[in-house]
Amino acid sequence: MDRFSEYRIMWILVFFDLPTETKRDKKAYAEFRKRLQRDGFTMFQFSIYVRHCASSENAAVHIRRVKSFLPGSGQVGILCITDKQFGQIELYSGRKPQAPDTPGQQLELF
Repeated sequence: MDRFSEYRIMWILVFFDLPTETKRDKKAYAEFRKRLQRDGFTMFQFSIYVRHCASSENAAVHIRRVKSFLPGSGQVGILCITDKQFGQIELYSGRKPQAPDTPGQQLELF
């Protein structure tokens, strides 16, 4: 059961601030978001996408993939944290605390 340790399971957070002034900028922005979504990332906030990974090795694969389709301009940050760290997040809607919306346990069929 060590494979499901909250210290082994990882979360990748991708933060981005991309220009949207020209038609070309908007297209690059939309393409970047679509590629993140195709790779299993979900929107956490408008410019923050997250992805759950079973291990640091799996996270490294997805980080390399994100790096392969970085846009030509703008700023992108990639952060990898453990499930234990992600579980300590405090979320608020205004001043009202919110429960984190995290996916359930994923099954492995091998």
